[in-house]
Amino acid sequence: MRAAWVLLPALAALSAYYVYLPLPGAVSDPWKLMLLDATFRAVQQTCHLIHYLKLSHHLIVLNYLICTFDKLKSVSSEDIKITDAVFDGVEVRVFEPPAKGDESLKRSVVYIHGGGWALASASRSCPSLPGTSLYNNLCRIMAESLNAVVVSVEYRLVPKVCFPEQYHDALRATKHFLQPDVLAEYSVDPSRIAISGDSAGGNLAAAVCQQLSKDENLTVRPKLQALIYPVLQAFDFNTPSYQQNMNMPVLPRYIMVNYWIDYINGNYELAHELLVNNHTALNVGRALSFRARLNWTALLPPSFQKSYKPVVQSTGTAAIVERLPALLDVRAVPLLADDATLARQPRTYVLTCENDVLRDDGAMYATRLERAGVPVTLDHFHDCFHGCMIFTVWPTDFSAGIKTRNSYIKWLDENL
Repeated sequence: MRAAWVLLPALAALSAYYVYLPLPGAVSDPWKLMLLDATFRAVQQTCHLIHYLKLSHHLIVLNYLICTFDKLKSVSSEDIKITDAVFDGVEVRVFEPPAKGDESLKRSVVYIHGGGWALASASRSCPSLPGTSLYNNLCRIMAESLNAVVVSVEYRLVPKVCFPEQYHDALRATKHFLQPDVLAEYSVDPSRIAISGDSAGGNLAAAVCQQLSKDENLTVRPKLQALIYPVLQAFDFNTPSYQQNMNMPVLPRYIMVNYWIDYINGNYELAHELLVNNHTALNVGRALSFRARLNWTALLPPSFQKSYKPVVQSTGTAAIVERLPALLDVRAVPLLADDATLARQPRTYVLTCENDVLRDDGAMYATRLERAGVPVTLDHFHDCFHGCMIFTVWPTDFSAGIKTRNSYIKWLDENL
């Protein structure tokens, strides 16, 4: 009995040590965020152990565990018609609100989910848990709140495919939906369509929107794009937000670098080179022409720059971009687009969070779009963190999630 009294406080102390993280004072629900992050870390460590034992790829195991958890908190709605379809070879899930009175056509949102190009879904099911879907609740609420047809694009994931397949899937599905006969099938107004996505989905949405703006054969184009804490560049992993939030829960800097490595089919041995910007050093000729497009000292407001300094290596490793050309491919890195392409983009909404390594990606894109003449709304949240918008259902219900989701839907409602 005496041993138990000694062991229990020791276990409690160890648990507290594992869970506790120093967080900025402005972060909402800090202890809940610490618990969420501790859960993520424990799950990721388990997945990496399974990978090390060569039982399965860690991302496949992680995705299985995510959708298993999602099954426990899934919320359904009898009012929304949910159907699965295939658009030009790409799986999609379509959320349709009921018809209202004499209304003939509805507005629509093409939504591309996040998850580091490797995780999550709005429709794919776990083998033993049919019907699970991490983004199902978000798309359902969007369809209800906006009275809009929401098309969730179920692009293929890492590790089964890498760049550019995710981009091609998102582009093919979106172009298929924009065909007049398909829009008519779903009673969608062709003049009221938005393309949207969060995190890696925001990356794909921005890249797809850029490509659509160049396609002279399209008769229907998106009216809006809405990007939620998007990942838009792999050029500089030392922007102020990357430096400030390098150890922030949910998406620390090393995890984001690993997502990039997986997406572009690289090797984890390159992680350190990327972290110190060796791939875009001044002696890397292919990177020089893009430097001005990502110069955060000219693109970010002083409140974002704070006292951080640029990390620019004079000599680096040019072989990295030779081996991984996707690092400078605008389809993977939309922030590298030229001004002429940016000028063709539709009215844009960008949501950013202060406590997020990707904050400056979104802010720089908003600045460049605005300078190119595009109407832009930059919606910045000082107390929120990466990924918060999908955390709205118990036990991962955050005030930050409700607040960001409501703001995003309000903007779509007012502008679409």
